[in-house]
Amino acid sequence: MPSERVRAKLASFAPLYVLLATWLVAALTTPHFAELAWRDGRVVGASVDVCVRAVPVMLAALGLTLVIAGGGIDLSVGSVLALAAVGAARASEAGGSAAVAVGAAVGLGLLVGALNGALVVALGLAPIVATLASMIVVRGAAQLAAGGVVVPIDRSGLVEFLGARPAGLPASVLLVGLLFAAFVVAKRGFAFGLYIEASGDNPRAARLAGLPVGAVLFATYVLCGLASALAGLVVASEIRAADSASAGLYLELDAILAVVIGGTPLSGGRARLLATLVGALALQTLATAMLMHGLAPHVALLVKGLVVLVAAAIARPSWGRAIA
Repeated sequence: MPSERVRAKLASFAPLYVLLATWLVAALTTPHFAELAWRDGRVVGASVDVCVRAVPVMLAALGLTLVIAGGGIDLSVGSVLALAAVGAARASEAGGSAAVAVGAAVGLGLLVGALNGALVVALGLAPIVATLASMIVVRGAAQLAAGGVVVPIDRSGLVEFLGARPAGLPASVLLVGLLFAAFVVAKRGFAFGLYIEASGDNPRAARLAGLPVGAVLFATYVLCGLASALAGLVVASEIRAADSASAGLYLELDAILAVVIGGTPLSGGRARLLATLVGALALQTLATAMLMHGLAPHVALLVKGLVVLVAAAIARPSWGRAIA
């Protein structure tokens, strides 16, 4: 029916509507939120801050989108971020170059992603149980590696590397673009994307069709570990240190919310990568506006929770049918 097609079309743009509505409300209610200025050879303003501050969530949410589309879940992304940051800091402390620090962080992220994949695929543990345990163990490993202190990053050149502005854009934002492009190519340019969505939609049918369901899910966890490690590098470079206790705390919740607002169903079977980025930007827009208003943390959490509930209800693919 034409009305069904119209509803589906509107629903596909729902995350963008949520972002625009959030930005407009913030611009109308928050002084100077919409202002942009050219300073020291670059554009500055609240909207630019939103893009930069949303980078860790966007990176983690991109990886989480693939995992959820494949029928899994990963609650350890925040802990992986912390461990990767500590790994980069320790490599820097030992006199390693920026490349060595990046390699240490990425290696740890890939390792934890592979362990998560093995727990789910090889041992058959429920994804939420496996990654919940991983979240606790990896956070403990990060704190053990840090020795209970904040480890500074001041020797590897990592801060300068990720703080550069090629083409006038922050390197961290370009990193999101590169990871997004790589995931889109993997999803649309190869059979991997079809395998992910088929495995997440109906794993039994996918197995009967001869698809390597276990290998596909394992690969999504590895990619999620990579994305979380990159987020750890960004966070560590921003604060010039690795704080194993607070780095990435509650990141998994924001990443899941970004995926939900983006319209990727938690039941799996569909990956909306671009919409996930839009969802992350909507969340950060809300957080930045509340910060500029000086709201107390507990009030900000209440407002954020309510707005996310409304946004998730609007962004869900079947919203039109539910209302009808």
